[in-house]
Amino acid sequence: MITTTWRLLPRDARDTLFLLAVIGWTILPHAWHLPPWCGALAAAILAWRARLAFSNGALPGRWSVAAILALATLLTLWSERTLLGKEAGVTMLVVLMALKTLELRARRDALVVFFLGFFLVLTNFLYSQSIAVAASMLVSVWGLLTALVLAHMPVGRPTLARAGGVAMRAALLGAPLMLVLFLLFPRMGPLWGIPQDGAGRTGLSGSMRLGGVAEIANDNSVALRVRFFGAVPPPSAMYFRGPVLSAFNGREWTRLVATVPAAQRPRAELELLGEPVRYEITMEPSRLPLLPMLEATPDLPGAAPRLEGWLLALRPDLQWQVDRPLTERVRIEAQAWPEHRHGPREPVAGLRDFSELPPGYNPRTLAWATALRQRPELESADAAALAAAVLGHIRRENYTYTLAPGGYGRDAIDEFWLDRRLGFCEHFASAFVVIMRALDVPARIVTGYQGTDPEPADGYWIVRQSNAHAWAEYWQAGRGWVRVDPTAAVAPERVQRGQSLSPERGLVAGAFSRVNPALAAHVRALLEQMDNRWNQWVLNYSRGQQFDLLKRLGVSAPSWQDLAVLLIGLLCAASLAAAGWAFWDRRRQDPWLRLQRQVQQRLARLGVTVAVHDPPRARAAQVRRTLGASAEALAATLDQLDRLRYARGAALLRPGRDWWRSFAAAAAALPATARAAAPLS
Repeated sequence: MITTTWRLLPRDARDTLFLLAVIGWTILPHAWHLPPWCGALAAAILAWRARLAFSNGALPGRWSVAAILALATLLTLWSERTLLGKEAGVTMLVVLMALKTLELRARRDALVVFFLGFFLVLTNFLYSQSIAVAASMLVSVWGLLTALVLAHMPVGRPTLARAGGVAMRAALLGAPLMLVLFLLFPRMGPLWGIPQDGAGRTGLSGSMRLGGVAEIANDNSVALRVRFFGAVPPPSAMYFRGPVLSAFNGREWTRLVATVPAAQRPRAELELLGEPVRYEITMEPSRLPLLPMLEATPDLPGAAPRLEGWLLALRPDLQWQVDRPLTERVRIEAQAWPEHRHGPREPVAGLRDFSELPPGYNPRTLAWATALRQRPELESADAAALAAAVLGHIRRENYTYTLAPGGYGRDAIDEFWLDRRLGFCEHFASAFVVIMRALDVPARIVTGYQGTDPEPADGYWIVRQSNAHAWAEYWQAGRGWVRVDPTAAVAPERVQRGQSLSPERGLVAGAFSRVNPALAAHVRALLEQMDNRWNQWVLNYSRGQQFDLLKRLGVSAPSWQDLAVLLIGLLCAASLAAAGWAFWDRRRQDPWLRLQRQVQQRLARLGVTVAVHDPPRARAAQVRRTLGASAEALAATLDQLDRLRYARGAALLRPGRDWWRSFAAAAAALPATARAAAPLS
């Protein structure tokens, strides 16, 4: 029924509805990023234009369109507080695109819509550059090219399939040029400073409340990917160091604001032990100006991370600081020493900042720590013995490691440590640090990621947001800062095997996993492998890879000049080839035009005068008027040619040799009296 109705539509209505569908598909991804009124207004305008196409109604006047535009402008000012910037600009572009469909009165209006559509395709990449968005926008580009081809086929009723095929061939012809430009065009920063996928989504932040890391762990998206050049360290050594939090106000952990002069603060004093691990890390966008590098990545030549266009610095707490948030996906190579020591070996004044606790909070835990210290075996114990005693308490007292411990009140450490004993990693790390400080031992919280997926995908070990973790460090004389992970005391598999707790799955994903867990895991691995290759080969294609390509082509020391010379040379060669093809093609003619001229010449020999622009039907009528009933067979062949050219559903294909033989035979069969003026050769 729908197919029949579609075929019965006038061509103008069919082409308009197809164009509206393409525009709607292109606008759809914006619905999740723009104000709700923008999507609703665009949908209403497109529906209005579709109704006019079905009913062959008159398009609205310019004043109506201007009134809608004015309303959209006011709504944009109301929702975005400006008409400048990315969000406001894209909002107005979507509205203008929809409004322009109400002005499709001439071919030039259609061309404006097409090219607005191509620009609208680009704006979708302002929000995401994932492979899914790229695939959906390829559909939009194909649809717009198909509509453009239809606009250049004003005669007859070409099918969408034929126009789409022409558009596909044109795109494939341009693909080699696109590939050359992608490979060799100089890499530069994003034109608008656009964020990449997931900008601001990473859960690490500059502060931590109890329950915050558990919320991050419910996000199963990719945080970073790691590839090792050589032996892969065990999961228990895969600590990716993020924000170090040392100030506690009773509710929240934040970065420390030192109270002593810089000269008296603890320094890194990093001592590297054992063999280094060389690795490559691909980081997803984050909201923090830091790099969660593998512990410990030093600031040494050949080992320190390098990121062109960014300023990197290693803080005294071994956290890699960046000059601005990572709003784009980055790839870095570095070296780490899992075995290391850091921090001052002897007491310094600044260590007192790491023993401070807010007054009036968690009194029962502080009393518990005092009682622990008063045990005979611990009265003169060092920091290591006190830490071991606290961890032993966790092992003995049946604490539970869970993603859903519930909310805690004002004295959260008291409630967790002495009453409920339910918590995630930040509960155990916070309680450990509070108790160590109560025992007058400097301690601090370290957040980041720990562990990876059990198996690599496409050579990369995946670290997810669900691998977000919090651990602790305490200071010991003669050693410096010592890492301790209280979570390992209650859930050793979390640290030793890097197995994070699985967040609750959605309805569809959960049902799919229960029916066939192996297939679900395989599908997810396949999708992530595709996403990783897209990231590595397309989104992260860099200047270094361009120079590597030149080296493979035989350039020993590639530079920008070599890249420019190669690109210009290839473009010149392509231009010469295109010019040669155009020169050859100029001598060709449209098969229909050539046939029309041949028919005109044959009819002239029979004494039938027709104009160059006369269609076959008019020529058939002229044959009947000039030659009479004896030329009916000849006129019938011209009627057949007219149907091939203009009938509903005609494919606009070139007539075969059979038609020409029929036409020539009909002309030759005319009585001699009709052919006397100019006999056929």
